[in-house]
Amino acid sequence: MARYIFVTGGVVSSLGKGLSSASLGYLLKSRGYKVKIRKLDPYLNIDPGTMNPFEHGEVFVTDDGAETDLDLGHYERFIDINLTSLDNVTTGKIYSQILEKERSGKYLGNTVQVIPHVTNQIKDFIKAKTSGYDFIICEIGGTVGDIESLPFLEAIRQFSNDIGKDKSLFVHLTLVPYLKSSEEIKTKPTQHSVKELRSLGIQPDIIVCRSEITLPKGQRKKISLFCNVNIENVIQTVDVKTIYEAPISFYKEKFDYQVLKHFNIKNKKQPNLKPWYRTKNIILNSKKEVNIFVVGKYVDLKDAYKSIDEALIHGGLANSIKVNLNKIDSEKLKKNQIKNKLKNADGILIPGGFGKRGTEGKIQCIKFARENKIPFFGICFGMQLSLIEFARNVLKLRNANSTELNKNCIPVIGLIEEWYKDGMLKKGDLKKLGGTMRLGSYECNLNEKSMVKKIYKSKKIYERHRHRYEVNIAYKNKFESKGLIFSGLSNNNKLTEIIELNSHPWFVGVQFHPEFKSRPLSPHPLFASFIKAAKNKK
Repeated sequence: MARYIFVTGGVVSSLGKGLSSASLGYLLKSRGYKVKIRKLDPYLNIDPGTMNPFEHGEVFVTDDGAETDLDLGHYERFIDINLTSLDNVTTGKIYSQILEKERSGKYLGNTVQVIPHVTNQIKDFIKAKTSGYDFIICEIGGTVGDIESLPFLEAIRQFSNDIGKDKSLFVHLTLVPYLKSSEEIKTKPTQHSVKELRSLGIQPDIIVCRSEITLPKGQRKKISLFCNVNIENVIQTVDVKTIYEAPISFYKEKFDYQVLKHFNIKNKKQPNLKPWYRTKNIILNSKKEVNIFVVGKYVDLKDAYKSIDEALIHGGLANSIKVNLNKIDSEKLKKNQIKNKLKNADGILIPGGFGKRGTEGKIQCIKFARENKIPFFGICFGMQLSLIEFARNVLKLRNANSTELNKNCIPVIGLIEEWYKDGMLKKGDLKKLGGTMRLGSYECNLNEKSMVKKIYKSKKIYERHRHRYEVNIAYKNKFESKGLIFSGLSNNNKLTEIIELNSHPWFVGVQFHPEFKSRPLSPHPLFASFIKAAKNKK
Protein backbone atom coordinates (compact mmCIF):
# COMPACT_ATOMS: atom_id res chain seq x y z
CA MET A 1 0.00 0.00 0.00
CA ALA A 2 1.42 3.37 -1.06
CA ARG A 3 2.27 6.07 1.48
CA TYR A 4 2.32 9.68 0.30
CA ILE A 5 4.95 12.24 1.34
CA PHE A 6 4.22 15.89 0.48
CA VAL A 7 7.15 18.33 0.49
CA THR A 8 6.43 22.06 0.73
CA GLY A 9 8.71 25.08 1.10
CA GLY A 10 8.55 28.29 3.06
CA VAL A 11 10.25 31.67 3.71
CA VAL A 12 12.12 31.86 0.36
CA SER A 13 12.41 29.86 -2.83
CA SER A 14 15.44 27.82 -3.98
CA LEU A 15 16.03 26.28 -0.55
CA GLY A 16 16.58 22.82 -1.98
CA LYS A 17 13.21 21.06 -1.89
CA GLY A 18 14.25 19.08 -4.97
CA LEU A 19 17.53 17.88 -3.46
CA SER A 20 15.84 17.12 -0.13
CA SER A 21 13.13 15.10 -1.86
CA ALA A 22 15.67 13.30 -4.06
CA SER A 23 17.90 12.47 -1.08
CA LEU A 24 14.95 11.09 0.87
CA GLY A 25 13.95 9.07 -2.19
CA TYR A 26 17.44 7.54 -2.40
CA LEU A 27 17.51 6.65 1.30
CA LEU A 28 14.11 4.96 1.12
CA LYS A 29 15.00 3.13 -2.08
CA SER A 30 18.30 2.00 -0.58
CA ARG A 31 16.34 0.53 2.32
CA GLY A 32 14.54 -1.70 -0.17
CA TYR A 33 11.40 0.28 -0.97
CA LYS A 34 9.95 1.14 -4.38
CA VAL A 35 9.78 4.93 -4.70
CA LYS A 36 7.90 7.21 -7.10
CA ILE A 37 8.55 10.97 -7.06
CA ARG A 38 6.64 13.85 -8.64
CA LYS A 39 6.81 17.63 -9.02
CA LEU A 40 3.75 19.90 -8.94
CA ASP A 41 4.55 23.38 -10.26
CA PRO A 42 2.21 26.35 -9.69
CA TYR A 43 3.07 28.43 -12.79
CA LEU A 44 0.57 28.81 -15.64
CA ASN A 45 2.83 27.60 -18.46
CA ILE A 46 1.74 24.24 -19.84
CA ASP A 47 5.34 23.04 -19.37
CA PRO A 48 8.83 24.66 -19.16
CA GLY A 49 9.52 23.95 -22.85
CA THR A 50 9.11 27.54 -24.06
CA MET A 51 10.43 29.26 -20.94
CA ASN A 52 13.64 31.27 -21.05
CA PRO A 53 16.56 29.38 -19.44
CA PHE A 54 17.58 32.66 -17.76
CA GLU A 55 14.27 32.60 -15.89
CA HIS A 56 13.62 28.94 -15.27
CA GLY A 57 16.90 27.09 -15.78
CA GLU A 58 17.25 24.08 -18.03
CA VAL A 59 14.39 22.03 -19.44
CA PHE A 60 14.78 18.40 -18.42
CA VAL A 61 13.51 15.76 -20.87
CA THR A 62 12.23 12.29 -19.97
CA ASP A 63 12.38 9.12 -22.08
CA ASP A 64 8.78 9.57 -23.19
CA GLY A 65 9.46 13.11 -24.43
CA ALA A 66 8.06 15.24 -21.62
CA GLU A 67 9.63 18.68 -21.15
CA THR A 68 9.80 19.04 -17.38
CA ASP A 69 11.18 20.99 -14.46
CA LEU A 70 14.90 20.59 -13.78
CA ASP A 71 14.14 19.04 -10.37
CA LEU A 72 13.21 15.84 -12.20
CA GLY A 73 16.88 15.70 -13.16
CA HIS A 74 17.80 15.69 -9.47
CA TYR A 75 15.28 12.95 -8.86
CA GLU A 76 16.63 10.74 -11.64
CA ARG A 77 20.28 11.32 -10.73
CA PHE A 78 19.90 10.63 -7.02
CA ILE A 79 17.29 7.87 -6.98
CA ASP A 80 18.45 6.23 -10.25
CA ILE A 81 14.97 5.92 -11.75
CA ASN A 82 13.45 6.94 -15.09
CA LEU A 83 10.56 9.37 -14.75
CA THR A 84 7.76 10.08 -17.22
CA SER A 85 5.32 12.78 -18.33
CA LEU A 86 3.10 11.70 -15.42
CA ASP A 87 5.68 12.93 -12.90
CA ASN A 88 5.49 16.68 -13.56
CA VAL A 89 2.41 18.87 -13.79
CA THR A 90 1.81 22.62 -13.83
CA THR A 91 -1.19 24.81 -13.09
CA GLY A 92 -1.35 25.50 -16.81
CA LYS A 93 -1.61 21.81 -17.62
CA ILE A 94 -4.24 21.25 -14.89
CA TYR A 95 -6.39 24.12 -16.16
CA SER A 96 -6.02 23.11 -19.81
CA GLN A 97 -7.24 19.59 -18.94
CA ILE A 98 -10.21 21.00 -17.03
CA LEU A 99 -11.16 23.43 -19.80
CA GLU A 100 -10.94 20.64 -22.37
CA LYS A 101 -13.35 18.57 -20.26
CA GLU A 102 -15.68 21.55 -19.87
CA ARG A 103 -15.71 22.21 -23.62
CA SER A 104 -16.55 18.58 -24.34
CA GLY A 105 -19.43 18.60 -21.84
CA LYS A 106 -17.85 16.31 -19.25
CA TYR A 107 -19.17 18.47 -16.38
CA LEU A 108 -22.75 18.33 -17.68
CA GLY A 109 -23.20 22.08 -17.55
CA ASN A 110 -22.21 22.47 -13.90
CA THR A 111 -20.29 25.54 -12.77
CA VAL A 112 -16.56 24.73 -12.97
CA GLN A 113 -14.72 25.91 -9.85
CA VAL A 114 -11.35 25.69 -8.14
CA ILE A 115 -12.99 23.48 -5.52
CA PRO A 116 -13.78 20.73 -6.34
CA HIS A 117 -12.79 20.63 -10.03
CA VAL A 118 -9.22 21.98 -9.91
CA THR A 119 -8.38 20.23 -6.66
CA ASN A 120 -9.86 16.96 -7.92
CA GLN A 121 -7.78 17.18 -11.09
CA ILE A 122 -4.64 17.68 -8.97
CA LYS A 123 -5.57 14.73 -6.77
CA ASP A 124 -6.08 12.58 -9.86
CA PHE A 125 -2.56 13.50 -10.97
CA ILE A 126 -1.08 12.64 -7.57
CA LYS A 127 -2.54 9.13 -7.50
CA ALA A 128 -2.26 8.27 -11.23
CA LYS A 129 -0.36 5.03 -11.91
CA THR A 130 1.02 4.58 -8.41
CA SER A 131 0.13 0.90 -8.06
CA GLY A 132 3.04 -1.21 -6.78
CA TYR A 133 4.94 1.67 -5.14
CA ASP A 134 5.67 1.90 -1.43
CA PHE A 135 6.24 5.66 -1.28
CA ILE A 136 5.04 8.52 -3.48
CA ILE A 137 7.00 11.73 -2.85
CA CYS A 138 5.27 14.87 -4.16
CA GLU A 139 7.19 18.14 -4.17
CA ILE A 140 5.01 21.26 -4.34
CA GLY A 141 6.80 24.05 -6.22
CA GLY A 142 6.87 27.65 -5.03
CA THR A 143 6.66 29.01 -1.49
CA VAL A 144 3.83 28.76 1.04
CA GLY A 145 2.03 32.12 0.96
CA ASP A 146 2.16 32.46 -2.83
CA ILE A 147 -1.35 32.84 -4.21
CA GLU A 148 -0.68 30.55 -7.19
CA SER A 149 0.18 27.54 -5.01
CA LEU A 150 -3.06 27.63 -3.00
CA PRO A 151 -4.97 25.08 -5.15
CA PHE A 152 -2.10 22.57 -4.78
CA LEU A 153 -1.94 23.02 -1.00
CA GLU A 154 -5.70 22.64 -0.72
CA ALA A 155 -5.54 19.53 -2.90
CA ILE A 156 -2.91 17.81 -0.75
CA ARG A 157 -4.84 18.76 2.40
CA GLN A 158 -7.92 17.07 0.94
CA PHE A 159 -5.86 14.13 -0.31
CA SER A 160 -4.48 13.47 3.17
CA ASN A 161 -8.00 13.42 4.58
CA ASP A 162 -9.15 11.12 1.76
CA ILE A 163 -6.51 8.43 2.33
CA GLY A 164 -6.06 8.88 6.08
CA LYS A 165 -3.39 10.53 8.21
CA ASP A 166 -1.63 7.20 8.69
CA LYS A 167 -0.88 7.02 4.95
CA SER A 168 0.30 10.61 4.42
CA LEU A 169 3.08 12.82 5.75
CA PHE A 170 3.83 16.51 5.37
CA VAL A 171 7.44 17.73 5.20
CA HIS A 172 8.02 21.48 5.31
CA LEU A 173 11.39 22.96 4.30
CA THR A 174 12.21 26.40 5.69
CA LEU A 175 15.09 28.83 6.05
CA VAL A 176 16.60 29.43 9.48
CA PRO A 177 18.81 32.48 8.87
CA TYR A 178 22.00 33.26 10.75
CA LEU A 179 22.63 36.97 11.43
CA LYS A 180 26.38 37.48 11.51
CA SER A 181 26.18 40.97 12.99
CA SER A 182 24.45 39.71 16.16
CA GLU A 183 25.67 36.12 15.85
CA GLU A 184 22.11 34.85 16.23
CA ILE A 185 20.09 32.09 14.60
CA LYS A 186 16.55 33.27 13.94
CA THR A 187 13.61 30.83 14.10
CA LYS A 188 10.88 33.43 13.58
CA PRO A 189 10.71 33.02 9.75
CA THR A 190 10.14 29.29 10.25
CA GLN A 191 7.44 29.96 12.83
CA HIS A 192 5.61 32.32 10.49
CA SER A 193 5.93 29.93 7.56
CA VAL A 194 4.45 27.07 9.56
CA LYS A 195 1.72 29.39 10.84
CA GLU A 196 0.85 30.20 7.22
CA LEU A 197 0.75 26.50 6.35
CA ARG A 198 -1.41 25.66 9.36
CA SER A 199 -3.85 28.43 8.41
CA LEU A 200 -4.43 26.43 5.23
CA GLY A 201 -5.25 23.32 7.22
CA ILE A 202 -1.87 21.57 6.96
CA GLN A 203 0.15 20.68 10.04
CA PRO A 204 3.70 19.65 9.06
CA ASP A 205 4.87 16.37 10.52
CA ILE A 206 8.57 17.03 9.82
CA ILE A 207 10.29 20.40 9.48
CA VAL A 208 13.57 20.51 7.54
CA CYS A 209 15.58 23.58 8.50
CA ARG A 210 18.04 24.98 5.97
CA SER A 211 20.84 26.89 7.69
CA GLU A 212 24.40 28.11 7.20
CA ILE A 213 25.49 26.69 10.54
CA THR A 214 24.51 23.85 12.87
CA LEU A 215 21.30 24.48 14.81
CA PRO A 216 21.80 24.43 18.58
CA LYS A 217 19.44 22.20 20.56
CA GLY A 218 17.80 25.27 22.07
CA GLN A 219 16.75 26.53 18.64
CA ARG A 220 15.38 23.12 17.70
CA LYS A 221 13.36 23.06 20.91
CA LYS A 222 11.98 26.49 20.08
CA ILE A 223 10.90 25.38 16.60
CA SER A 224 9.42 22.21 18.09
CA LEU A 225 7.44 24.18 20.69
CA PHE A 226 6.06 26.93 18.48
CA CYS A 227 5.45 24.76 15.40
CA ASN A 228 3.84 21.84 17.26
CA VAL A 229 6.35 19.25 15.95
CA ASN A 230 8.27 16.66 17.97
CA ILE A 231 11.89 17.75 18.42
CA GLU A 232 13.24 14.62 16.68
CA ASN A 233 11.24 15.71 13.64
CA VAL A 234 13.07 19.03 13.43
CA ILE A 235 15.70 18.06 10.85
CA GLN A 236 18.57 20.36 10.00
CA THR A 237 20.25 20.60 6.61
CA VAL A 238 23.41 22.67 6.87
CA ASP A 239 24.96 24.06 3.67
CA VAL A 240 27.22 21.42 2.11
CA LYS A 241 30.24 21.83 -0.16
CA THR A 242 28.78 19.52 -2.80
CA ILE A 243 25.17 18.48 -3.37
CA TYR A 244 26.30 14.86 -3.31
CA GLU A 245 26.83 15.16 0.44
CA ALA A 246 23.08 15.60 0.89
CA PRO A 247 22.13 11.89 1.26
CA ILE A 248 24.88 11.48 3.87
CA SER A 249 23.74 14.59 5.76
CA PHE A 250 20.08 13.57 5.79
CA TYR A 251 20.93 10.04 6.92
CA LYS A 252 22.93 11.41 9.84
CA GLU A 253 19.89 13.51 10.75
CA LYS A 254 17.71 10.34 10.62
CA PHE A 255 15.38 11.90 8.05
CA ASP A 256 14.43 8.55 6.50
CA TYR A 257 14.16 6.92 9.96
CA GLN A 258 11.68 9.55 11.13
CA VAL A 259 9.63 9.08 7.96
CA LEU A 260 9.42 5.33 8.57
CA LYS A 261 8.62 5.94 12.24
CA HIS A 262 5.71 8.19 11.25
CA PHE A 263 4.27 5.38 9.16
CA ASN A 264 4.95 2.88 11.96
CA ILE A 265 7.34 0.90 9.74
CA LYS A 266 10.30 -0.99 11.21
CA ASN A 267 13.20 -1.45 8.81
CA LYS A 268 16.58 -2.77 9.90
CA LYS A 269 18.24 -2.47 6.48
CA GLN A 270 20.70 0.43 6.37
CA PRO A 271 21.08 2.61 3.24
CA ASN A 272 24.28 2.11 1.25
CA LEU A 273 26.20 5.38 1.58
CA LYS A 274 29.62 4.15 0.47
CA PRO A 275 29.18 5.44 -3.12
CA TRP A 276 28.28 8.89 -1.80
CA TYR A 277 31.33 9.00 0.51
CA ARG A 278 33.51 8.06 -2.48
CA THR A 279 31.82 10.74 -4.60
CA LYS A 280 32.31 13.37 -1.90
CA ASN A 281 35.96 12.42 -1.45
CA ILE A 282 36.80 12.71 -5.17
CA ILE A 283 35.02 16.04 -5.58
CA LEU A 284 36.45 17.65 -2.45
CA ASN A 285 39.83 15.99 -1.97
CA SER A 286 41.16 14.87 -5.35
CA LYS A 287 44.54 16.44 -6.11
CA LYS A 288 44.20 15.67 -9.81
CA GLU A 289 41.98 17.98 -11.82
CA VAL A 290 41.02 18.96 -15.37
CA ASN A 291 39.77 22.28 -16.73
CA ILE A 292 36.63 21.99 -18.85
CA PHE A 293 35.32 25.06 -20.65
CA VAL A 294 31.58 25.26 -21.40
CA VAL A 295 30.88 27.86 -24.08
CA GLY A 296 27.22 28.95 -24.22
CA LYS A 297 24.90 31.92 -24.07
CA TYR A 298 23.07 31.14 -20.80
CA VAL A 299 26.15 30.94 -18.58
CA ASP A 300 25.02 33.79 -16.30
CA LEU A 301 22.40 31.51 -14.73
CA LYS A 302 23.84 28.56 -12.83
CA ASP A 303 20.87 26.25 -13.49
CA ALA A 304 20.70 26.84 -17.26
CA TYR A 305 23.15 23.97 -17.94
CA LYS A 306 22.50 22.04 -14.72
CA SER A 307 22.48 18.52 -16.20
CA ILE A 308 25.60 19.21 -18.28
CA ASP A 309 27.46 20.55 -15.24
CA GLU A 310 26.52 17.47 -13.24
CA ALA A 311 27.32 15.05 -16.07
CA LEU A 312 30.81 16.56 -16.39
CA ILE A 313 31.33 16.05 -12.66
CA HIS A 314 30.11 12.45 -13.11
CA GLY A 315 32.71 12.03 -15.85
CA GLY A 316 35.31 13.15 -13.33
CA LEU A 317 34.02 10.61 -10.81
CA ALA A 318 34.47 7.85 -13.41
CA ASN A 319 38.11 8.92 -13.76
CA SER A 320 38.75 9.72 -10.07
CA ILE A 321 39.53 13.32 -10.95
CA LYS A 322 38.10 16.70 -10.01
CA VAL A 323 36.49 18.69 -12.83
CA ASN A 324 36.89 22.48 -12.78
CA LEU A 325 34.02 24.04 -14.73
CA ASN A 326 34.74 27.27 -16.57
CA LYS A 327 31.88 29.13 -18.28
CA ILE A 328 32.35 31.45 -21.26
CA ASP A 329 29.58 33.67 -22.64
CA SER A 330 29.72 33.06 -26.39
CA GLU A 331 27.80 36.25 -27.15
CA LYS A 332 30.48 38.44 -25.55
CA LEU A 333 33.40 36.43 -26.92
CA LYS A 334 35.55 38.17 -29.53
CA LYS A 335 37.69 36.34 -32.06
CA ASN A 336 40.96 37.84 -30.79
CA GLN A 337 40.16 36.70 -27.23
CA ILE A 338 39.71 33.00 -27.93
CA LYS A 339 43.34 31.89 -27.72
CA ASN A 340 43.84 33.63 -24.38
CA LYS A 341 40.46 32.54 -22.95
CA LEU A 342 40.96 28.87 -23.84
CA LYS A 343 44.70 28.53 -23.23
CA ASN A 344 44.18 26.43 -20.09
CA ALA A 345 41.41 24.27 -21.55
CA ASP A 346 41.80 20.50 -21.22
CA GLY A 347 38.43 20.06 -22.88
CA ILE A 348 35.81 22.25 -24.59
CA LEU A 349 32.07 21.59 -24.59
CA ILE A 350 29.43 23.40 -26.66
CA PRO A 351 25.94 22.75 -25.22
CA GLY A 352 22.52 22.88 -26.87
CA GLY A 353 20.57 26.05 -27.52
CA PHE A 354 18.24 27.84 -29.89
CA GLY A 355 18.63 30.93 -32.05
CA LYS A 356 21.39 32.97 -33.67
CA ARG A 357 22.69 34.86 -30.65
CA GLY A 358 26.23 33.85 -29.69
CA THR A 359 26.65 31.27 -32.47
CA GLU A 360 29.71 32.78 -34.17
CA GLY A 361 31.62 32.78 -30.87
CA LYS A 362 30.82 29.09 -30.44
CA ILE A 363 31.96 28.33 -34.00
CA GLN A 364 35.30 30.04 -33.39
CA CYS A 365 35.80 27.97 -30.21
CA ILE A 366 35.05 24.78 -32.15
CA LYS A 367 37.64 25.78 -34.74
CA PHE A 368 40.18 26.38 -31.97
CA ALA A 369 39.48 22.95 -30.43
CA ARG A 370 39.70 21.18 -33.80
CA GLU A 371 42.94 22.83 -34.91
CA ASN A 372 44.68 22.57 -31.53
CA LYS A 373 43.65 18.94 -30.85
CA ILE A 374 41.79 19.85 -27.66
CA PRO A 375 39.13 17.26 -26.68
CA PHE A 376 35.81 18.59 -27.95
CA PHE A 377 32.23 17.62 -27.14
CA GLY A 378 29.34 19.16 -29.09
CA ILE A 379 25.82 18.51 -27.80
CA CYS A 380 22.70 19.03 -29.95
CA PHE A 381 23.14 22.56 -31.38
CA GLY A 382 26.81 22.21 -30.44
CA MET A 383 27.13 19.27 -32.84
CA GLN A 384 25.33 21.17 -35.59
CA LEU A 385 27.69 24.13 -35.20
CA SER A 386 30.69 21.79 -35.38
CA LEU A 387 29.44 20.60 -38.78
CA ILE A 388 28.95 24.19 -39.92
CA GLU A 389 32.50 25.07 -38.81
CA PHE A 390 33.94 22.04 -40.62
CA ALA A 391 31.91 22.78 -43.77
CA ARG A 392 33.13 26.37 -43.87
CA ASN A 393 36.79 25.84 -43.04
CA VAL A 394 37.57 22.35 -44.35
CA LEU A 395 35.02 21.74 -47.12
CA LYS A 396 35.33 25.42 -48.11
CA LEU A 397 31.55 25.90 -48.23
CA ARG A 398 31.81 29.48 -47.00
CA ASN A 399 28.04 30.05 -46.83
CA ALA A 400 27.35 26.83 -44.92
CA ASN A 401 24.85 27.32 -42.12
CA SER A 402 21.58 26.20 -40.57
CA THR A 403 18.31 27.46 -42.02
CA GLU A 404 17.41 28.30 -38.43
CA LEU A 405 20.06 31.02 -38.59
CA ASN A 406 20.08 31.99 -42.27
CA LYS A 407 17.45 30.99 -44.82
CA ASN A 408 19.74 31.89 -47.73
CA CYS A 409 22.61 29.55 -47.00
CA ILE A 410 24.15 26.26 -48.02
CA PRO A 411 21.84 24.24 -45.75
CA VAL A 412 24.06 21.86 -43.82
CA ILE A 413 21.32 21.94 -41.17
CA GLY A 414 17.58 22.41 -41.75
CA LEU A 415 14.04 21.38 -41.00
CA ILE A 416 12.94 18.13 -42.60
CA GLU A 417 10.12 19.92 -44.41
CA GLU A 418 12.66 22.25 -46.06
CA TRP A 419 14.64 19.43 -47.61
CA TYR A 420 13.19 19.35 -51.09
CA LYS A 421 15.78 21.13 -53.21
CA ASP A 422 18.19 19.29 -55.50
CA GLY A 423 20.56 17.09 -53.57
CA MET A 424 18.42 17.12 -50.47
CA LEU A 425 15.78 14.82 -49.03
CA LYS A 426 12.41 15.09 -50.70
CA LYS A 427 9.55 16.70 -48.90
CA GLY A 428 7.43 13.98 -47.37
CA ASP A 429 10.19 11.91 -45.79
CA LEU A 430 9.69 11.62 -42.03
CA LYS A 431 6.62 13.87 -42.11
CA LYS A 432 6.04 13.67 -38.38
CA LEU A 433 9.30 15.47 -37.67
CA GLY A 434 8.66 18.36 -40.07
CA GLY A 435 8.58 21.67 -38.20
CA THR A 436 8.16 19.98 -34.83
CA MET A 437 10.36 19.19 -31.87
CA ARG A 438 11.97 15.75 -31.75
CA LEU A 439 11.52 14.89 -28.10
CA GLY A 440 12.35 11.91 -25.91
CA SER A 441 14.20 8.67 -26.45
CA TYR A 442 15.16 7.56 -29.98
CA GLU A 443 17.13 4.59 -31.25
CA CYS A 444 20.58 5.06 -32.79
CA ASN A 445 22.74 2.53 -34.65
CA LEU A 446 26.51 2.89 -34.25
CA ASN A 447 29.13 2.44 -36.94
CA GLU A 448 30.95 -0.85 -36.38
CA LYS A 449 34.41 0.73 -36.61
CA SER A 450 33.64 3.96 -34.77
CA MET A 451 35.15 5.26 -31.55
CA VAL A 452 31.69 5.77 -30.04
CA LYS A 453 30.87 2.08 -30.45
CA LYS A 454 33.92 1.29 -28.32
CA ILE A 455 32.80 3.90 -25.78
CA TYR A 456 29.25 2.58 -25.54
CA LYS A 457 30.29 -1.08 -25.97
CA SER A 458 27.09 -1.58 -27.95
CA LYS A 459 25.84 -1.47 -31.54
CA LYS A 460 22.52 0.12 -30.63
CA ILE A 461 21.78 2.88 -28.11
CA TYR A 462 18.78 4.93 -26.96
CA GLU A 463 19.20 8.60 -26.09
CA ARG A 464 16.94 11.57 -25.31
CA HIS A 465 16.40 14.38 -27.83
CA ARG A 466 15.13 17.94 -27.77
CA HIS A 467 15.51 19.80 -31.07
CA ARG A 468 13.76 20.79 -34.30
CA TYR A 469 16.53 21.02 -36.87
CA GLU A 470 18.37 18.05 -38.37
CA VAL A 471 21.67 17.45 -40.19
CA ASN A 472 21.26 17.37 -43.97
CA ILE A 473 22.32 13.81 -44.80
CA ALA A 474 22.95 14.82 -48.42
CA TYR A 475 26.37 16.18 -47.37
CA LYS A 476 27.43 12.99 -45.59
CA ASN A 477 29.86 11.80 -48.28
CA LYS A 478 31.55 15.20 -48.51
CA PHE A 479 32.14 15.31 -44.77
CA GLU A 480 33.38 11.73 -44.59
CA SER A 481 35.79 12.25 -47.50
CA LYS A 482 37.60 14.72 -45.24
CA GLY A 483 37.61 12.50 -42.17
CA LEU A 484 34.50 13.65 -40.32
CA ILE A 485 32.54 10.42 -39.84
CA PHE A 486 28.79 10.06 -39.32
CA SER A 487 29.22 7.34 -36.72
CA GLY A 488 25.66 7.15 -35.42
CA LEU A 489 22.50 7.16 -37.54
CA SER A 490 18.76 6.62 -37.07
CA ASN A 491 17.17 3.33 -38.14
CA ASN A 492 16.31 4.67 -41.61
CA ASN A 493 19.87 6.09 -42.01
CA LYS A 494 18.48 9.58 -42.73
CA LEU A 495 18.95 11.29 -39.37
CA THR A 496 22.45 11.96 -38.07
CA GLU A 497 22.86 11.20 -34.38
CA ILE A 498 26.65 11.19 -33.82
CA ILE A 499 29.69 12.54 -35.65
CA GLU A 500 33.39 12.10 -34.85
CA LEU A 501 36.64 13.36 -36.36
CA ASN A 502 39.20 10.70 -37.25
CA SER A 503 42.25 12.97 -37.18
CA HIS A 504 41.55 14.27 -33.68
CA PRO A 505 42.27 12.71 -30.24
CA TRP A 506 38.63 13.18 -29.13
CA PHE A 507 36.19 15.19 -31.23
CA VAL A 508 32.56 14.04 -30.88
CA GLY A 509 29.23 15.68 -31.61
CA VAL A 510 25.84 14.23 -30.70
CA GLN A 511 22.37 15.34 -31.76
CA PHE A 512 20.85 14.11 -28.50
CA HIS A 513 21.33 15.10 -24.85
CA PRO A 514 23.39 12.43 -23.06
CA GLU A 515 23.56 14.59 -19.94
CA PHE A 516 19.95 13.67 -19.13
CA LYS A 517 20.90 10.03 -18.56
CA SER A 518 24.09 10.57 -16.56
CA ARG A 519 24.07 9.82 -12.83
CA PRO A 520 26.74 10.20 -10.15
CA LEU A 521 26.73 6.50 -9.34
CA SER A 522 26.62 5.52 -13.06
CA PRO A 523 28.27 8.24 -15.20
CA HIS A 524 27.32 8.44 -18.87
CA PRO A 525 29.97 6.70 -21.02
CA LEU A 526 30.42 9.70 -23.34
CA PHE A 527 31.13 12.07 -20.46
CA ALA A 528 33.43 9.51 -18.82
CA SER A 529 35.35 9.14 -22.10
CA PHE A 530 35.46 12.92 -22.69
CA ILE A 531 36.95 13.58 -19.24
CA LYS A 532 39.41 10.72 -19.74
CA ALA A 533 40.59 12.36 -22.98
CA ALA A 534 40.92 15.70 -21.16
CA LYS A 535 42.86 13.95 -18.39
CA ASN A 536 45.22 12.36 -20.93
CA LYS A 537 45.87 15.73 -22.56
CA LYS A 538 47.66 17.06 -19.47
